[in-house]
Parts: sequence; C-alpha cells; structure tokens
Amino acid sequence: SISNFKLREGMPIGCKVTLRGRIMFEFLDRLVNLALPRTRDFQGVPDKSFDGRGNYTMGIKEHTIFPEIDTDKVSKMHGMDVTFVTSA
Repeated sequence: SISNFKLREGMPIGCKVTLRGRIMFEFLDRLVNLALPRTRDFQGVPDKSFDGRGNYTMGIKEHTIFPEIDTDKVSKMHGMDVTFVTSA
C-alpha cells in the first residue's frame, strides 16, 4: 500500500523524459563514455535487455555515476531506467 512507502497523494514520485536529436546524442555520449565506466564492477551492458522490437532498456542503480551530479549534495541515492527506442 501507499502508506508503506510513506507517500501522500500529490507527491512527485518519478518522471519520464524523451530526448531527441542533438541532446539525445549528447546524453548517449555521456552515458557510454563517462557514466557507465564510473559504475562499480562494470562488466558491460547485457544484450538480453532488448525487447524484440529493437528497443533496449537498462537500469542504473545510482544516479551519481553522472559527472554533473555533485555527490556532496546528495542525501539519498536514486536509480533510474533508461530505454532506447529505435526504429530497427
């Protein structure tokens, strides 16, 4: 139930962002070249996360792998799911 998560109606609990064009490629570049190599025990991305339609989803456990995040100002770790939607 909602009370187990200490949530109240109207509280923000997540968001969805769609990136396209130049900004999408900048995010992908930062993810592949900066953020993922900073992940502890990074062994590469699993190929089993494709959905059969050419889309790929991966989970990130800590948002602090991105260099733009000031870890001194982080009070709690947050994770995220990233989905790449392709026309493949």
